[in-house]
Amino acid sequence: MTTPQRRIGSGFGRRSTAREVLDGIDLTGRLAVVTGGYSGIGLETTRALAEAGARVVVPARRPGAAAEALDGIGGVEVDGLELSDQGDVRAFAERFLETGRTIDVLVNNAGVMARPQAVAGPGWEYQFATNHLGHFTLANLLWPALAEGGARVVSVSSAGHHSSPIRWEDPWFARGYDRWLAYGQSKTANALFALHLDRLGEPFGVRAFSLHPGAILTPLQRHMTHAEMVERGWIDEDGRLADPGFKTPEQGAATQVWAATSPRLAGMGGVYCEDCDVAVPAGTDPERAGVRDHAADPAQAERLWAFSAELTGENAFA
Repeated sequence: MTTPQRRIGSGFGRRSTAREVLDGIDLTGRLAVVTGGYSGIGLETTRALAEAGARVVVPARRPGAAAEALDGIGGVEVDGLELSDQGDVRAFAERFLETGRTIDVLVNNAGVMARPQAVAGPGWEYQFATNHLGHFTLANLLWPALAEGGARVVSVSSAGHHSSPIRWEDPWFARGYDRWLAYGQSKTANALFALHLDRLGEPFGVRAFSLHPGAILTPLQRHMTHAEMVERGWIDEDGRLADPGFKTPEQGAATQVWAATSPRLAGMGGVYCEDCDVAVPAGTDPERAGVRDHAADPAQAERLWAFSAELTGENAFA
């Protein structure tokens, strides 16, 4: 049964760090897969899970850069994965399944934001193809290992989901591209993916969550210019952080680590989280807090799952 969107009083908040939410939690013997777990909040997620005793597999678009970034963190292994390439996703999943290991935690963390218009695969909009369809295929192919481990699947969405529902009439932006609406659609898809996976996975002991990590300066902003970030008030002219609402990467990683491991979430799932707690439904808050109805609608989630399965040819529950 889907958990209601209401706070549970986790004891943590927007300034909590990944290490803090893991304090006292022993992950020895557990295996986590963290896509993009070598940069930004992904790196801090990997670091915190590994320090708590987990073995962490990091599928990376740039394996060499990942190995360098993760050097010195014990219990971590790197493999190659380009999420925008469905063939590459299948190759990674095949390699992993051949090891015979189970998965306790899958964090779908990797992503792109505000990318100039591009396509992947058979003409799919690039942000949707990478942020959603790559992770959709990955989770479905890894399903045997997830089910055996009774895993938690964590889908990193964003408050960016407020800007766009799924554009059923024009998902590929054939009638005019807007990079921020494309990002918003992909983040809505991340939330809906977790909602429906939780419904499908609950009978097998697999629970899924989505989340907004907060605003953090990381390489995710690589497609934005200095001037754009100054205009938005994120940084000053000298490139220093100007917005006091931004989190550090360690704080930005906290909500996904909390969703992946918190005992308080036992028996729960299907919810969108923020600031290390279950989020409330969104109102008219100009800060775009909470989750919008279009990203928490079970009917939309089921429709997106069917659409994604048709596009990718993958559905572990067919």
